[in-house]
Amino acid sequence: MKKYSLLPLLVIFFLSCFGSYAQNLQSPQEFLGYELGTKFSRHHQIISYFEYVARQNPGQVKLIPYGKTNEGRPLMVAVIASEDNLARLEEIRTNNLKSAGLLDGQASAKQPALVWFSYNVHGNEPTSSEASMQVLYEISNKNSAFAKQILSNTVVFIDPCINPDGRDRYANWYNQKGAVTPDVNPVAWEHYEPWPQGRYNHYCFDLNRDWAWQVQVESQQRIPFYNQWMPQIHVDFHEQSYTSPYYFAPAAKPFHEDITPWQREFQTTVGTFNAKRFDANNWLYFTKERFDLFYPSYGDTYPTYNGAIGMTFEQGGIRGGLGVTLPDGDTLTLKKRISHHVATSFGTLEAANQNAEKLVSEFVKFYEKGKTNPAGPYKSFVIKTKGDESKVRQFSQFLDKNGFQYGIAGKDMLASGFSFSSDKTEGFKIEAEDLVLNLYQPRSTYLRILLDPKPMLEDSLTYDITSWSLLYAYGLKAYGLKDKLTPVAPKASTETYVNSAIAKPYAYLAAWKSFDDMRFLAGLLKQGVKVRASETAFESNGQSYQPGTLVITRASNERLGDKFDQIVKATSEEFKVKVNGVASGWASKGSDFGSSNVFFLKAPKVAIVGGEGTASTGFGEVWHFFERQINYPATVLGSEYFNNIDLRQFDVLILPSGSYSKNLGDRGIENIRNFAKAGGKVIAIESAVDFLSGKPDFDIVHKEEAKKKENQENLGKYEDREREEISEDTQGCVYRITLDNTHPLAFGYDKSYLGLILSTSDYQFLKSGWNVGISKEKDLVAGFAGKKAQEKLKNSLFFGVQDLGKGEVVYLVNNPIFRGFWQNGKLLFGNAVFMVGN
Repeated sequence: MKKYSLLPLLVIFFLSCFGSYAQNLQSPQEFLGYELGTKFSRHHQIISYFEYVARQNPGQVKLIPYGKTNEGRPLMVAVIASEDNLARLEEIRTNNLKSAGLLDGQASAKQPALVWFSYNVHGNEPTSSEASMQVLYEISNKNSAFAKQILSNTVVFIDPCINPDGRDRYANWYNQKGAVTPDVNPVAWEHYEPWPQGRYNHYCFDLNRDWAWQVQVESQQRIPFYNQWMPQIHVDFHEQSYTSPYYFAPAAKPFHEDITPWQREFQTTVGTFNAKRFDANNWLYFTKERFDLFYPSYGDTYPTYNGAIGMTFEQGGIRGGLGVTLPDGDTLTLKKRISHHVATSFGTLEAANQNAEKLVSEFVKFYEKGKTNPAGPYKSFVIKTKGDESKVRQFSQFLDKNGFQYGIAGKDMLASGFSFSSDKTEGFKIEAEDLVLNLYQPRSTYLRILLDPKPMLEDSLTYDITSWSLLYAYGLKAYGLKDKLTPVAPKASTETYVNSAIAKPYAYLAAWKSFDDMRFLAGLLKQGVKVRASETAFESNGQSYQPGTLVITRASNERLGDKFDQIVKATSEEFKVKVNGVASGWASKGSDFGSSNVFFLKAPKVAIVGGEGTASTGFGEVWHFFERQINYPATVLGSEYFNNIDLRQFDVLILPSGSYSKNLGDRGIENIRNFAKAGGKVIAIESAVDFLSGKPDFDIVHKEEAKKKENQENLGKYEDREREEISEDTQGCVYRITLDNTHPLAFGYDKSYLGLILSTSDYQFLKSGWNVGISKEKDLVAGFAGKKAQEKLKNSLFFGVQDLGKGEVVYLVNNPIFRGFWQNGKLLFGNAVFMVGN
């Protein structure tokens, strides 16, 4: 009897001990062994604290991993909810998607509001990850009345660090270089972070500009996970210059026209809740300035265009270290910065808690309107497929991963619509296999924004690019229609990529029109296949081929034996590139395959300059292009030792955008010049062109400035100074660039190219080179360019090639691989690497 009577007592004892342990949750300070704000926590320490809290309170906190970074660091989100809501978390998720029409079925229960906090997207804006631990502690603490109230009708998602690789790059540097007692003097070493800085991810991409395009692995994993939940509120936590007060919503103009009145109104509602907390502490802040809601690939606009209340919060702190002296003599500490981010986190949760029902209902309305009454003048889009199958396939893959609905026309018909190519309304023929999208679907608003040829800009003072249409970016022949066109489901593909009536053709021919064609070439070259390309158009076996066509002859590849055919076929299947096998090297029109017009493509040994002086993102775009996009080897050379390298071991030298005068100097110019004269190829991108401009033997120079009028009076208003400045700027606009597509740099293109213009360049035409891409009089297609900027851009060089000794210099004044999302420019960059100079 005694044995059994002790059992209930033991159970009660252990449960009471466990309950007491769970309720006595350690604070971040207790767990880490130091007070938040006294050092920068490394990423693994932050993750360890999140794991600890989830173990201590499994009934209310759940950790969900969603991926890993390039350097192998974990990516995860903590979900915090009441015990009842966490127990039915999957039901909440699916009900939320069903209510928006993103999942089949009817929502079965009342929904809590979903609030998502994303911290530390920029690695050297580290305060918010520190704050995330304090926020987690407060709202997962069972003894907290505040937490109980918040979780009564909201579910909270915390991503403690979007950019772990960048964060640890910064934290490791600061923890090594910071003084024992923080030096608050702004000129101290600990306030000057070295290249490439921690702001960016492993490949030096800005993850806050990658939400829509999903070029980087972090975005590729995070966005699908985000779309499985679709919160009603999303806040992206940042830092700005340490001299600035705190910024929170409402955002500045321009607001995109498709942002609803409710979304605009609730921005202000959140702002009032946060203002109360800041006012109570006499903290400075500002709203409605600088940070707008327009460019669609931010951590505030992507959620906004997908129905949420998306907001950016900015704490002053960049270069602040653990403490820094402000211009007014006060000291801004990391502790203060953390407290500010914690305050806005809590203020936002309070706003959500008091408006949860309205947040959910307006979210549902957003999607209902998209399905039944989509915005914008064009209700359907038709993308011509024939001849552009590869581009259309790449575009379809983007549509698939973002949950957009589309199909094919299913039959031939005549129509009239806005032509993205000619920039005017015209009649055209829809063919059965053309891709068709209409906006009568749940994600209508965001799809319309991504395709819109001319986004309406209510204010020219904007934070980022002003044009981005994916139909321009992918180089598609597309039309916008004012009427609804309903697509049909495409047929299952039975496509084969190798077309040959004979087992061992004389040669394989592959068109040169798309990014996949370039990946196919890079794949062949890496495997030792010798490839040629035709400089002129020709006809073989009754089929016409354009300049740039790849000619892969059995001759020169005999050493591969039967592997030759196997490699060509397997590589064509891998990249879905059609190749035609022909029995003869005879061309019925144009040059035979042994002609000098069919030139040999050497597998180039490529070098990329990186390091101090190089623009981090410009370097990252090139580095990522080779490593992750075409998987072709390239060697990175540091600018600090560049002048000591024997460049003769390379064939191609790439200078990403940057300022090289200090690190490379005159000696660097001489080395680059000698490299080209000896037969090398130099590719200079954007501001790297300026480094070569005006130097002996380099033909690139700026246009002469117009003579200023004498005695001109300055009658401008001081308050208009920003607008006067932007009259000379281009805000990421689309220009029509006229191409000489007979030159290898423009192989695979029509006679014009739509480029995303990012700076007001004013280079004159080359006098002794090839002006491959130029602007003319009125070439602005979409986006904002100031009046003075447009004048400068008239009759300017964008792409040029100069022969220098035995080699070449390629001037890419316009960056064709900007942020990795301007898909149509990648072939042009590939031409510079693989085609030019052969």
